[in-house]
Amino acid sequence: MKTKVDAIIGAIAGDVIGSAYEFRGVESEEFKVFDQNCSYTDDTVLTIAVADWLSTPGSELQEFLIRYARKYYRAGYGPQFGRWCMMRNPRPYNSCGNGSAMRVSAVGCKANSVEEALELAKDSALPTHNHPEGIKGAQAIAVAIVLARQEKTKEEIKTTLQSLFDYDLNRTYLDLYNGDYTFNVICQTTVPEALISFFESESYEDCIFKAMLTNKDTDTAGAVAGAVAGAYYGVPDNIKEKAYTYLPKEFVDVIAKMERFLTETALPHADDVFDLDKIPMEILDKGYVSYRQFRENENDNDK
Repeated sequence: MKTKVDAIIGAIAGDVIGSAYEFRGVESEEFKVFDQNCSYTDDTVLTIAVADWLSTPGSELQEFLIRYARKYYRAGYGPQFGRWCMMRNPRPYNSCGNGSAMRVSAVGCKANSVEEALELAKDSALPTHNHPEGIKGAQAIAVAIVLARQEKTKEEIKTTLQSLFDYDLNRTYLDLYNGDYTFNVICQTTVPEALISFFESESYEDCIFKAMLTNKDTDTAGAVAGAVAGAYYGVPDNIKEKAYTYLPKEFVDVIAKMERFLTETALPHADDVFDLDKIPMEILDKGYVSYRQFRENENDNDK
């Protein structure tokens, strides 16, 4: 049965599953879903940080990112983020790395419209990933999750994402695997590859496998693709239960807190809040979408 936090659980399970294959990748569908070398990584820690922030009204995300990163300092952070979280006065470091997309799943769970997803995803990226591509990657995954929650078809989700973000999503996962199966850590490659894996998949598990075939950064590929697949398919109970066994109790408690928060603040799911045909190229502000700007322009034109 689907839950309000399936995107979060899907991201975390994808991270744990992929952690055992990082750098070496997978070569067969016979891979162990939960290998003996599995563990949660920085993807899970920062996913939890964002969920805790969103379910704590009035709080600042930067405080949560720093607190969780310092407490779980052996989770395998990238060099830039590792330095950032230990600084006395940390500042954004213009990253386009896939860290913004790997931690954004809770935004997709909370947002009740595409517009809200775009704004919240931008906020979730800005403390560290203020590069336009870093923001864009987070926004694309958040929007995909919202549309999956709204039970849009894969074709509808793909069309929307291509229109908003100009990603080439018409390739197959085999095109990626046979073309350049490497270790990629930037949003420009990780995000479209994860989305293609989702569009080509037949189940949550199949999506994780295909994502790990496209990128040897398998924990993040699993987390990013798993977030969308979790929202679309739901996460099988056996995978959810096994993934939870790898997590500190604090993480499980935050997921439960987020689910309670979403239940208490639930609004009816919004349908599309915009007409894609009306969106001009001018709304792409430095590589990412600003719907607030688009709406202001519309209002000006109506005057």
